[in-house]
Amino acid sequence: MCFGPFKRVCHWGPLTALGIIKIITYTMVHCSNMLLPPTQSFAGFLNMVTFLINSGLSIYNLLSAMFEGPGYLPLKWCPEYPADEAYLQFCKVCEGFKAPRSHHCRKCGRCVLKMDHHCPWINNCVGHANHAHFTTFLYFSVSGSLQATAIMGYTLYRAFYRAWYMHQMQSSLISNNTIQFTVTTLILTVFSIGLSIGVVLSVGALLFFQLRSILRNKTGVEEWIVKKAVYRRQPFHNKGFVFPYDLGWKKNFIQVFNWNLEPMGDGISWPVVKGCNQYTLTIEQKEQKVEKRARTRTYMAVRKYSGNWFPISHGFGVFLHPPCTDEPRMPLRPSETINVTRWKKYWLFGEKVGENVDQRGWFPRKCVVDIGEDAMRYESTLENKKNK
Repeated sequence: MCFGPFKRVCHWGPLTALGIIKIITYTMVHCSNMLLPPTQSFAGFLNMVTFLINSGLSIYNLLSAMFEGPGYLPLKWCPEYPADEAYLQFCKVCEGFKAPRSHHCRKCGRCVLKMDHHCPWINNCVGHANHAHFTTFLYFSVSGSLQATAIMGYTLYRAFYRAWYMHQMQSSLISNNTIQFTVTTLILTVFSIGLSIGVVLSVGALLFFQLRSILRNKTGVEEWIVKKAVYRRQPFHNKGFVFPYDLGWKKNFIQVFNWNLEPMGDGISWPVVKGCNQYTLTIEQKEQKVEKRARTRTYMAVRKYSGNWFPISHGFGVFLHPPCTDEPRMPLRPSETINVTRWKKYWLFGEKVGENVDQRGWFPRKCVVDIGEDAMRYESTLENKKNK
């Protein structure tokens, strides 16, 4: 099964998501047949149909978001007018310019149209082409899990609260059948309730952020760019930065959602607000890159680092305070040179210096020393120590 188009499914993320849906669905159907048999009342029939629709649409939109993908910028892409190249960043991997709102994903190995983030649950990026399917998957997952939590929880309550049978036997909506669990089904029901509550909390939070992103027409990557744009203007009391793609929540919503869940536009050219142009955001990105290079400091590795996410060998501070991001960790060897652009108390983020080197990521602060402009002198000192 792990070949061709099905290779994307063979990953812990999609397999876990499909497994959770399957477990909750099986347990929910089992509990519903005891609590609200669909053949005995309209309420039971409606409950079962509603849940199966939620479950089915969750799987459908999960697979659609996974296989349809976010939409990729063509390799070696260039703008229609060569003069516009001055406003765009160049991607060395794809050997082309990055279109507005496009970003390169290291895991996918391509520049993604309107990239939001790389999601492990679909083993793919969320972007221009699959944003609607991904958000719809989140909605039906939360809706189905809420229903499952209520039904399974009440079934469990009925099974243990025997006094209910003495006072509520005349109910017309709830089955009067005695609810009984085996040890296996009891454990499975408790486990499924935990899973469904976890889905409601975690996926519900993700759904909130995705809906906010859609209504603002601002991806997670762009949110970070705009924050830096506002921050770097504050010391000079300059006019605030205007995000060019926020057209109002109704127009923003229509750009992503329609009857067939297909996005509007080609993912390269975008409507913008008055006073902005297609390259307003890309020009801001390039200016931020210039400032980033200006504040870069050079460090040299003095200790080996394997690239582990929780390297306890470098101290409890490093172990207990890892960066809260899915960005890569960068292995180090002594004497390697790194240009650092981000600093935390126990971790640094940078890029290795050298020919044919394209490695960047986080590493423990203890593994490097700040050498600034004294790199050559520091290297010669290390060589002298080795020779002795």
